[in-house]
Order: sequence, then structure tokens, then C-alpha cells
Amino acid sequence: MTITVIGHLCLDVIHHADGTESESYGGIFFSLATLANLLGPRDTIYPVFGVGKDDYPAFIERLQAYPNIDTAGIFKFNGPTNQVSLYYRDKRERTECSRNISEPIPLKKIRPYIESNMILINMISGMDITLETLDEIRMDARESHTPIYVDIHSLTLGVNADDTRFHRPVELWRRWLFMLHGAQMNEEEAAIISAEKLSEENLGKHTLALNTNVLIITRGERGCTAYIDEKKHIHHVDIEGIHDAPAADPTGCGDVFAAAYCAHYLSSKDSTESARFANTVAARKASMIGSSDIDALAAFRISKSSPKAPAP
Repeated sequence: MTITVIGHLCLDVIHHADGTESESYGGIFFSLATLANLLGPRDTIYPVFGVGKDDYPAFIERLQAYPNIDTAGIFKFNGPTNQVSLYYRDKRERTECSRNISEPIPLKKIRPYIESNMILINMISGMDITLETLDEIRMDARESHTPIYVDIHSLTLGVNADDTRFHRPVELWRRWLFMLHGAQMNEEEAAIISAEKLSEENLGKHTLALNTNVLIITRGERGCTAYIDEKKHIHHVDIEGIHDAPAADPTGCGDVFAAAYCAHYLSSKDSTESARFANTVAARKASMIGSSDIDALAAFRISKSSPKAPAP
């Protein structure tokens, strides 16, 4: 199996509620490392994004730990890599500052990797790709019947003059959520994405009416809700939170959830079970600080692995 992963890399500086501080790769790295640990050696992950030229050598070296990641689609650019500072007041409340946000990933960099078994687009900065690029990806993927999963993530975040992020509606949210396999957002993003302030149930109805098959709303330690199109009927599934390990750091849990969902869906083609699996894996990530222990997610590896598809 192959999966293409699109979204910005971040260098995270996390200021924890207890006064401690940690630094690690963030953003799309959470999704990549999760996929690398969950998928098998015969599967291939194709990341597509840029890295600041000064950070490029060390980052590529870090990815060498994962033989199933093909780094050919990672390109370098002049200037620094996006840096994100997260200031936690408690486990859920935080202030985010984004500096040096990268330019949108060009379509010409993405197009060679569209013929994959699945495409994961994670809007890490909210400016990872343009809507026009997503439209082009959709059209190309439609011809190859490639499912697209989009984590809305920071698409609902604006940027203040002091680099802090703030929630605001997405004017063209219907176009962003159109004709996907699945869309993911947390409950705060779901509450703000539409200027009409749709209820979650109505947001689910509107999203599935856009020829999107699944809408997943994550709720942190309280689990998630999936709205699934089953033969033109909406199937509503509430999945309870997992409390096997104490929560240490929620940073990256949504990125891990998206990757785990895609990894499971690649082999199962079952949206409900993929959401349950993702919920469990994301809960385990919450027990880790940053991305430092993310390779422990290999305990959830999906054993069945199909022969590798031809490289783009």
C-alpha cells in the first residue's frame, strides 16, 4: 500500500502547564511517524512538503529511521522552517503562536504522488495548500479513485499581528469539504468553521451532502463522533475516550488520529473501525511529551500489508 502525506512541518516549542518546556518536530511529522510505525515494511509513505534549507539535512536524517518513508517529495527552501510555540494553561486550553509560516505547497510538487492508494492532507498551518490546489488534487484523484482524507486542523485559524492564532469561520468551507473520503476536525473547529454556526449534527448532514463519505469530530479525552454516509443514510457513531494511560501532552493527537485512521482504512476499508482504531492510538499519544516517544506507537502496527504499489 502507498499513502501520500501533504502538510507543513513545524518545529514545536511546547510550554507545558506545569512550567516545563520541550522541543520536538511537530506538524506533519506526527502524521509521518505514526504512519511509519503503524504500516509495514512493504508499504510506502510519500511525504510532500518543504523544509528550510538549514533544517533539511537533520530532518532527512531523522526520517532515515523509517525505511518505509520515501523522502523524494520533500524539498528544501530558502528561509527558516515554520516554528510553532504552544503555551498550555491546562490540558485543553492553549495559546498558539506561528512564526515563519511556509508558503503553500505547489501543485507541481504534489502531482507526481497523486496516484497513491490514499492521500492524507493535514492543514497544519492552515496555509499548507490553496483551495485551488485541493480542487486539482480532487480532480486527479477522482480519475484514479484515490480516497482523500483532510484534517481541517488550522484552516479555522487566523493570524494576529503578534503571530498568535485565533479561531474564525472559513468562508468557503463547503468547497474545502467537497468530494472527500473523509474530513476531520475537533469540536472547537466544528463550532466555528461555519459562519452559520451549524450544530454538529447539521454540519454532519451538510458535509455528507457534499459527496464526502465521513465527517469525524474529535473530543480529546472524551473520544470522537463519526458521521458516516451509508447508502445515502447518515450513520452516527459516538466512540468513547480511552483512559489507559495518564494524559501528559495533547500536542499532535489530532495529527496522530488522522494518520491512524488512514493506516487502518487502507487495509480495512471500514470507516467505523478505522475511527475506533484512531481513537485508541491518539489516546496513547496523549501519554507522550511532544513527538519524543512516538515510536512506541509501533505497538499498534497493522500486521496485514499488501504488496507495494509502483512508485510515482
